Amino acid sequence: MSKRVITRVRDVMKTDFASIDGSSTISEALQVMKAQKTSTLVVNKRHDDDEYGLVTSGDIARHVLAKDKAPERVNVYEIMLKPVISVQPDMDIRHCSRLFAHYDLVRAPVLEGREVIGTVSPNALVLEGLYRTIEPSTAPGK
Repeated sequence: MSKRVITRVRDVMKTDFASIDGSSTISEALQVMKAQKTSTLVVNKRHDDDEYGLVTSGDIARHVLAKDKAPERVNVYEIMLKPVISVQPDMDIRHCSRLFAHYDLVRAPVLEGREVIGTVSPNALVLEGLYRTIEPSTAPGK
């Protein structure tokens, strides 16, 4: 029997995430998303006792586009999710996956201390995490 190797969130998280201030407009958020090739932005804390937020392209579609609002007249803080559920970098990806499933999450910031060091998504948990555990003999085409 082989010993199971634990894959941790830090092994699969995306460290090149983009962030924005809550007072920015949706137009500005869209510019950052396009430039950074991402659909999710971490919303910065306003002060030490504040919490991080998230804004996704889905949020923009539901709260701005579908309601025919002008993106230059809506601020990020008006549609963002805050506070967000965050995860620790040393969490086992199996536990992280259960958290995502239980709360129907699309992305979570990874916090070390009180600072964001990355983000993680269900895709990363499966494609970067679970895929690592598949033995080459069980992979398709073998």
